[in-house]
Amino acid sequence: MTIMLNGSDLTVTEVIAAARHGEPVALAPEAITAMRQARVVVQEVMARGEPVYGLTTGVGERKSFLLDPAERQRFNHRLVLNHRIAQGDAAPADVVRGAMVCLANSYAKGVTGVRPELAEMIVTLLNEGFAPPVRRLGSVGQGDLGPMADLAHGLITRSGFEVAENEGLALVSSNAFTTAWACVAIADADRLMSVFDVAGALDLEAFGANLTCLHPIIEQTRPFPGLAATLRALRTHLTGSYLWQPGAARFLQDPLTFRCLPHIHGAARDALTYARTILQVELNSSQSNPVVVTAEQRIVSVGNFDIGPLAAALDFARIALAPVVTSANERAVKLLQAPFSGLSAGLAAAAATPDDALSELATSGQAITVEARTLAHPVSYELASSVKADGIEDRATMAPLSARRLADMIALCARVAAIELVVAAQAIDLRALDGPPGPSRLGLGTGRAYRLIRELVPFTQADGTFPADLEPLVDLLSRGDLEPV
Repeated sequence: MTIMLNGSDLTVTEVIAAARHGEPVALAPEAITAMRQARVVVQEVMARGEPVYGLTTGVGERKSFLLDPAERQRFNHRLVLNHRIAQGDAAPADVVRGAMVCLANSYAKGVTGVRPELAEMIVTLLNEGFAPPVRRLGSVGQGDLGPMADLAHGLITRSGFEVAENEGLALVSSNAFTTAWACVAIADADRLMSVFDVAGALDLEAFGANLTCLHPIIEQTRPFPGLAATLRALRTHLTGSYLWQPGAARFLQDPLTFRCLPHIHGAARDALTYARTILQVELNSSQSNPVVVTAEQRIVSVGNFDIGPLAAALDFARIALAPVVTSANERAVKLLQAPFSGLSAGLAAAAATPDDALSELATSGQAITVEARTLAHPVSYELASSVKADGIEDRATMAPLSARRLADMIALCARVAAIELVVAAQAIDLRALDGPPGPSRLGLGTGRAYRLIRELVPFTQADGTFPADLEPLVDLLSRGDLEPV
């Protein structure tokens, strides 16, 4: 199904569909009309010779420099070249393609003043599967100038498109790069939470936990949407599990990382829902400066490139994810410790052995968890500099860093989840060796997860060596294949 861009109702799901799965994109007819109407205003303003930032004047420190009419088009081409100041490795292709979707949708709103042909060029290259190299570093979040200049240069070079007055500024002075990376990160975060739900449910079975932690009274007395959703997911994964039988629990009250699992995951879900809500607004907002007010036949200077709400929301999401990954690692550590699990130290297949078994996985998990948690530090209150552009550019949202950190944090969290799952599967097998309960008595969702894990990572025998490579399992989690069908 073709995704229609009109500047008003683009969703995160649609961005991901186009960016990752190649869903075709098209401009809505009303968007083309709106762009043409706004362009008429641009032409009239230029004819009157009114000073308009980036249209009839320079930008930044050169904001008061009036452009010769004959130089305006060449100035816009040079504007793209002069802003290619991004640094570092290339961003992932799905982020770049997502930025193309977001940029075209912002033009579809009809307030940027670009010609429809520019938006059509972007859509055409997007549908062809094109994604130019865009360096990931160098934006402070007040318009992704460097990365967007890379994107613009790639699009222009590939298509041979000649930018007109105002279009160079409209290409680089956009936060489409950050917005797209936020879409990718939020989508991956949602999938990660589903993975952590499955892993947490398997932990409960591996530990022999008390399932009163899933009692319906919880959401009745604490009616948070994320908590209710997590409880439903955990109960579904544990449908048919031995833990529901009377006397199955080993303790009256389990450690908090087990007992409060629904609350920890629920809080993260609510934070992610908030971030997605903010992102949804940003997706369909104008991030341009200046803005064409067609009804008034004028162009006004604004600060729409300040995407502080999104930067703060992404900070919030990372903060809420930190306890999720910390608790996941702590549950794995508890399962590896005989006093808590009731099994052999390190979950060794034979108790009387000098081998470490899986003990050292705790070290790996702790290291990755610490690294993930450091990425939760908020960045939306940071400021790069207050002296650029004669001191008028004295604010920065740092939204690109906030989005990129969320994506990096999710990648690390997936590795902790992989360790958590391997440890839980080993504990479940050991309980089966001692007699029921075992794999055959797992829940509906946890049983499926256990089988998928064992296809990739076998049980570590007494004389065996733990597999050094968990990448196949990490890949499975990243694809979302662990989620119930």
